[in-house]
Amino acid sequence: MTLDIPNLKDGGTIKDFDQRLRDEANEDFADIISEEPKSKTQIIAIYGKGGIGKSFTLANLSHMMAEQGKRVLLIGCDPKSDTTSLLFGGKACPTIIETSSKKKLAGEEVAIGDVCFKRGGVFAMELGGPEVGRGCGGRGIIHGFELLEKLGFHDWDFDYVLLDFLGDVVCGGFGLPIARDMAQKVILVASNDLQSLYVANNVCSAVEYFRKLGGNVGVAGLVINKDDGTGEAAAFAKAVDIPVLAAIPQDDDLRKKSANYQIVGTMQSQWGPLFADLGMEVAKAPPVRPSPLDQDGLLGLFDASETGGDFVLQPATDADMRGKYSKPKASLEVVYEDV
Repeated sequence: MTLDIPNLKDGGTIKDFDQRLRDEANEDFADIISEEPKSKTQIIAIYGKGGIGKSFTLANLSHMMAEQGKRVLLIGCDPKSDTTSLLFGGKACPTIIETSSKKKLAGEEVAIGDVCFKRGGVFAMELGGPEVGRGCGGRGIIHGFELLEKLGFHDWDFDYVLLDFLGDVVCGGFGLPIARDMAQKVILVASNDLQSLYVANNVCSAVEYFRKLGGNVGVAGLVINKDDGTGEAAAFAKAVDIPVLAAIPQDDDLRKKSANYQIVGTMQSQWGPLFADLGMEVAKAPPVRPSPLDQDGLLGLFDASETGGDFVLQPATDADMRGKYSKPKASLEVVYEDV
């Protein structure tokens, strides 16, 4: 039951808010950017499991690409809004969605300087998203790109636009670059663990699905982060037929610098050459059509004793489900006595 309790913020009611959530959940996610940037911009969507190191990889990659003389725009498309944290020394970047809401209430328009900031030649912004329980994250992504379009996205002059997407969310908004050919290619970030490779495989499945529907987005390759040398991520890349663009080692120096918001994607760092090579690989790697694995194939990349891959499914019975309420049932089967 929904009570019509006044909402002092906007004069509506809890019932109104409840209905808005229902309407949002039923919206068609097809209303996305239909134009292409006027300049020869390479738009790359980076996907990976939450916490796998996409933000670390992207902040340092974008900084290095700018150092290599490229004009780079980094757009955080994760509702956590943490893509730009490392780039901006841990400082929170005002999000497009939050800023737009505040400006709208004040009767003002959003300006570039309200949401886009720069460091080391990199231009960066966060789309943001709704607070927990107050809206659809996917719809927030779509709304964010609609606002970018109003700010002149198609007229901007960049060599590369890097989009940071959460790979373990499957609703429509997070699949925009793949579903609507918004990006030319996808790059995956994963490690030598089953869960991050499961997410990477899901993204490959999405790419293959939309390729069959006439889409053009492909996977340019895999970045192995926190590589401990066990080889599962490299085996995955070989199995789905995509290249490994770089292997960033599991190293205490990298961990500490990341935790302290220090950029290592510069030639002033000992890690500079690694990110320089990654920048060149990202630029030239062609989008390819992956061959996603089924669940057994994915489990087969790991030792069965560690994953439970040797478990055999045992069907439950009606008696199992009924437990203590289980009783023998009279059978309708005709039993013939031996003659």
